[in-house]
Amino acid sequence: MLYSMLIILKVNLIGVFSMTEKISKFTKSERKINRKVTRAERRAKNIAKRIMHRKNFSRFLRILGPGVVTGAADDDPSGIATYSQAGAAYGFGLLWIFPFVYPLLLAVQESCSRIGAVTGKGLAAVIKDNYNKKLLYVSVLLVVVANTINIGADLGAMAATTQLFVDLPFVVLAIFYSMVVILLVVFVSYKKYAKILKWLAIALLSYPVTAFLVGQNWGEIFISTFANIPVINADTIYILVGILGTTISPYLFFWDTSEIVEEEIIHHRLAESGKIPKINKHFLRNVRLDNFMGMSLATITAWFIVIVCASVLFKNGITEINTASDAAMALEPLVQGFPHAGLIAKLIFSVGIIGIGLLAVPVLAGSSAYAISETLGWKEGLYRKFKRAIGFYIIIIIATIVGLLINFLGIDPIQASIFTAVFNGVASVPLLWMIARVGNNQQIMGLYKNGFLSNLFVRISFFVMLIAVILLFLFTFL
Repeated sequence: MLYSMLIILKVNLIGVFSMTEKISKFTKSERKINRKVTRAERRAKNIAKRIMHRKNFSRFLRILGPGVVTGAADDDPSGIATYSQAGAAYGFGLLWIFPFVYPLLLAVQESCSRIGAVTGKGLAAVIKDNYNKKLLYVSVLLVVVANTINIGADLGAMAATTQLFVDLPFVVLAIFYSMVVILLVVFVSYKKYAKILKWLAIALLSYPVTAFLVGQNWGEIFISTFANIPVINADTIYILVGILGTTISPYLFFWDTSEIVEEEIIHHRLAESGKIPKINKHFLRNVRLDNFMGMSLATITAWFIVIVCASVLFKNGITEINTASDAAMALEPLVQGFPHAGLIAKLIFSVGIIGIGLLAVPVLAGSSAYAISETLGWKEGLYRKFKRAIGFYIIIIIATIVGLLINFLGIDPIQASIFTAVFNGVASVPLLWMIARVGNNQQIMGLYKNGFLSNLFVRISFFVMLIAVILLFLFTFL
């Protein structure tokens, strides 16, 4: 009996062990399957995250448009020459102006963007419909003259810089760049052209890269930028007005406002310029982000240009830049340890000049075309084909050609660029007053009129520019 029970117990134990082994094997296989599933889920999540990041980045790039182009155009060859001269002549002594001017630039351009977004019109059209036309005519005249001189200075700087690499006459190179700009503006669709302009802004990165390549005493730089006591006298006022004028520039006001309208038409928020656009807070937030990125790019790049020229030119006793060749040769010692040091020095100076020049010249000519066309009631817009806006495109062509002809007067391109910046400072005064009034007008802007901070900084911009211009005339003529 006992023997039988032991046999039964043995059989049961064998069965239990057998079942346990099967369960163990099943559990192991299940674990393997679970691990594979978990790994697959992780891969899927990572892929999804990458796709989302790419989509978010692509969405971010799509948001960036008129603001980034406007910011990059702000550092045109005229601006680069002005900032370079400031660094060469005064070292780090004028770095304080950039944190001061940054919120002013941001407020003015954000106000211009919002005016275009809310009204569906360019700045000249808005002023014409709501304010004194005589003031508009004077402002447009000043802007067109400033833009034309600026175009000439930019084309001259681009041609002179190209001569560092190519043994061709100055005249041939200036004509070449003029034709490139005209052909791009007239024959390339706005959608493609806007993308070209946006990617040309990358050329500005050459200056921050150069600043780090040289090596800097960043403690001294930050003290000069944020804890320096400003010195404004007869010697500094000319270059200070130039910095203000090339940073808060009149051509940017017209361009940015009108390009927002172009974007609304392209994205079907607006049927045609002058109509009421379909906007919401999300759209205006994107416009504000675009503007923030563009103006930040412009200001930071300008700061780096002054740093580079201060650390290379000023510290080596070179206090005046007369030609592009002078600037390039002065940069050569900083890369002396590299192969082909001379070529690298030329590239450092020229990449920004040529790349941003190709972006800025059409912006300048387009700004004049928008201002005149809107003032005279002509059809305007890069979204229109040549046959539908003949007057608008003819102005762009004429402005570019007249700017080209200025280079045959024997004026030095670098000095012409600095004079242009100063002239822009003078021309901006009446326009800043009008932008302040339009942005704060509830009948025009409705719910989207300027807030307290926008009003404050736009008005400060006007008074700062007015006082700077008055001081310039006092120090010059008294």
